[in-house]
Formats: sequence, C-alpha cells, structure tokens
Amino acid sequence: MAGPELSVIVPTYKERGNVAELARRLDAALGGIAWEAIYVDDNSPDGTAEAVKQIAARDPRIRCLRRVGRRGLAGACVEGILSSAAPFVAVIDADLQHDEKVLPLMLARLKAGEADLIAGTRYGGGGSAAGLSHGRGFISRLATAMTRKLVGPALSDPMSGFFMMRRDRFDVIAPRLSPQGFKILLDIAGNGRLRIAEQPYVFGERFAGESKFSAQIGLEFLGLLVGKATGDVIDPRFAFFAMVGGIGLVVHLLVLGAALSAPLDFPSAQIIATLVAMTSNFLLNNEITYRDRRLKGMAALKGFVLFCLFASVGAFANIDLAEWIYSGASVWWAAGAAGAVMSALWNYAMSTLFVWRAR
Repeated sequence: MAGPELSVIVPTYKERGNVAELARRLDAALGGIAWEAIYVDDNSPDGTAEAVKQIAARDPRIRCLRRVGRRGLAGACVEGILSSAAPFVAVIDADLQHDEKVLPLMLARLKAGEADLIAGTRYGGGGSAAGLSHGRGFISRLATAMTRKLVGPALSDPMSGFFMMRRDRFDVIAPRLSPQGFKILLDIAGNGRLRIAEQPYVFGERFAGESKFSAQIGLEFLGLLVGKATGDVIDPRFAFFAMVGGIGLVVHLLVLGAALSAPLDFPSAQIIATLVAMTSNFLLNNEITYRDRRLKGMAALKGFVLFCLFASVGAFANIDLAEWIYSGASVWWAAGAAGAVMSALWNYAMSTLFVWRAR
C-alpha cells in the first residue's frame, strides 16, 4: 500500500478536548487525499496522548508521538515532521483556530510547483484575524512589522504557525532549526532559501481548552528574532538568557538604588541587590531560557541551591569589582552594572553546564 501523501503535524499540550474534533474535521476536509495526522504531545497531564491513542486504535491515519522530558512547540513540530515519510507536511494547531478547509488548496499549490512553502495568513486577501483578542492582535501586528526587516515581505503573518511545505526542503534545513520557542514558521523562513507563497484563511474561535499565548511567548519570539538578525551567530537560548540578564540588571539597579536611599552603605546595598537579582534570574531562566529543561519540585530547589553556590563566586567578584569602581568614581549605577555583568557571565556558563544541563 502507498504511504500518505500529506502528513499533518499537530503539536499538543493539554488539548484533550480538541483532538477528536480536529480528526473529524481533517477527515471531512481531506477527502480524496492520502493523509495522516501526527499528534506530537508534550506529555500533557490532562491525558491528551491517551485520547489520541484511542482514536488511533480505530483509525490508522492517526498517530501519537508522546514526548517525555521535552517540551516546546518548535521542537514538537521538528520531531513530528522528521517522523513523517510523506512528501508534503503541514503544521496546524490543535485548538481548531486554523482553518483546515484550506489544506487541499495549499497542497494543490505545492504540487503545482508554485512554492516550497505555503504559509497561512490572516492578513491577506480573504483572510481574517477576527478571532484574535485585542491584545494578541496588537502583538501579532507588531511582530509582523519586526519580522519584515528579516525575511522581507514574504511573510505577512509570521505569528500564524499554520503552514505546509515540501518535506525534502524541510529535511535540508532541519539541523539548523531551534527546538526552543513557539514560532517555528519564522525559523524555517529564515533558515533556507525557500520560495514562499501565502494562503489566506479565517482565524476561528478556540474549540476547547485555554490559550497557551503569554508574555513568555513574546519574549521567546524576540529571542528568535535576535538570533536571525545576527545570522544565527547568537543562539536563541543565549538570546533568552541575555534578555533575562537585562531584566535582572534592572532589578539589581532598582534594589540597589532603593537600598542606598534607605540609607545603607554601598557594600551592604550591593549584597542585597545581588541576592534579589540572582533569585529573579533563576526563576526567569527556569521559565524562559531553559523551558525545555525546566526544574520542578525538589529538582527546582536543588537547582536553586546549586545556582546560588555557583553564583556566589561571581557575586563575591561582583561586590569587590563594584566597590572598587564606586570608590574611584562614586557613580553607584555604573559600579553596580559592572559588577552585575561580571556575575551574569559566570552565571551563564555554570548554569548551562551544571544547573540546567541537558539530560
């Protein structure tokens, strides 16, 4: 028997209420096409993988790839596509806000040789973003404007995440894609010389469950933009760490300024500011930079202790350097910033090697 012509990759996390309805809609939309749907689930606690497997037991076109110990939409999409042998692959969200009825049109255009990748757009002729909230709509438009400077006008909707492409073209660029973050479409478009076309669609309402969109996703998107803007010289994970470090620097200076106005002597104020910034950096890095290696429970507590032990070496150097600069120039913010930068560089190296080490 011939294999599927089209593999539809569905990254999921806590989408149990949507998987059956999506399978039903794909069946209705893809009549006459040999297709399969690969649900890539990040070990959802609500039993999403089990729900998919129940469907797969009745329908051989449905497959479940359950990931344990790994998380992230981009990584899920990469693993799902690489597990497919179909000549064409599509990525669609499980929440049913992407319009599965345009999939046959996208496939026909790829088969006709019109492009290597067809990206769904809510902003092209006939498309609509009415399903977006006001806040998400603003962020989407802002991200689009920023992205145009990197990939040109080829993508009018880089935040969409709904696309179809030739698998052989994906196989070539797969080793260069980042498994972190949520916006894999931008990563793909920026990593290969692809002929890109767009397919307008109407963005619908979520069928069940809750949106995964958050400020964290916005930060991850900015990290990916930084990586692309530097020609991937700066890895997205390092960009995330740098952003967290920038936030920590602001926290450090705010606490330092408040402590000095208390008033405290500079060494005491610097110690307090360092400890507060160190704690905030650990929490933010655990949620953003090392999201796919996130520490929980006792592991998080042990990681925090280890993080503090390593950071203490940098902290002592931080305090000495800052006090030395302050004694010479008496500019508290410059002294504090210099000490914080030294501490951050040491902290990044030790965090990657020992605290959030790859498993």
